Amino acid sequence: MGLDASSPGAGPVAVQRGVPAGAERRAAELYWDAFGRKLGPALNPADKAVPFIAAHLNTDRAVCALLDGQLVGLAGYQHGGRALTGASACAVLRAYGHLRGLHRLLILALFERHPAPGQLVMDGIAVDRDMRGRGVGSLLIEEVAAVAAEQNCREIRLDVIDTNPRARTLYERRGFTAVRTDHTPYLRGLLGFGAVTTMHRPVKTGGGENCER
Repeated sequence: MGLDASSPGAGPVAVQRGVPAGAERRAAELYWDAFGRKLGPALNPADKAVPFIAAHLNTDRAVCALLDGQLVGLAGYQHGGRALTGASACAVLRAYGHLRGLHRLLILALFERHPAPGQLVMDGIAVDRDMRGRGVGSLLIEEVAAVAAEQNCREIRLDVIDTNPRARTLYERRGFTAVRTDHTPYLRGLLGFGAVTTMHRPVKTGGGENCER
C-alpha cells in the first residue's frame, strides 16, 4: 500500500495480529484514551474502567502496531461472535455491583452491533497520541482488511460518531463509504454524540465461502 509509519529517531512501525502477551493493560489504556468519552457513562471511573477492560480482552480480535516493541496502536474487530472487548453481563455486575451495574448494562447495550452474513465489523482504532498523523491508523485498517479477505468476508463495516470527524476522514481515505446515518439527539446529553454513521468498505477475496457471523 506504500504506507510509511516510521517515527523520527526510531524504526518503522510493525503490525501484528493479536495483542502481545503482557500488553493487555497498555491496550486497555489506548482503548480508553480513544473511546473513554463514549464509554464513560457505562464504565467510569477511569481507574476502574481500564483494568476492567484489560481483564476482559479477546486478545486475538485485534491487530496491533508496535514501535520498538511497544504497543502504540490497535484496531479491534468482531468475527465469529467475538469482539475485542468481551466482558459478559455477569462480569459487569460483579465489577460494578448489581444496582449500578444494571444501569451500565443498558448503556453498553446501545453500542452492540451484530454483523450481517459476510461482514467483518471493525470496532474502531486507538492510536497513541504521540503517533497520530503518522499513518499508523492506515496500517491498522489495511491489516484488518487482510484479515477480512482471509476470512472471505465481502465487506468491512464500522460505525463512526458525529463528534469524531477526524476518524471519518481517515476511513473515507481508506476506501470506506457512508451507507446510513442514524440521528440520536436524545443520546447527546448522556453519551456526548447525536448521530452515528455506518460505513462499508468492500473486500476483495479469493472466493470461497463468505465469513460467518
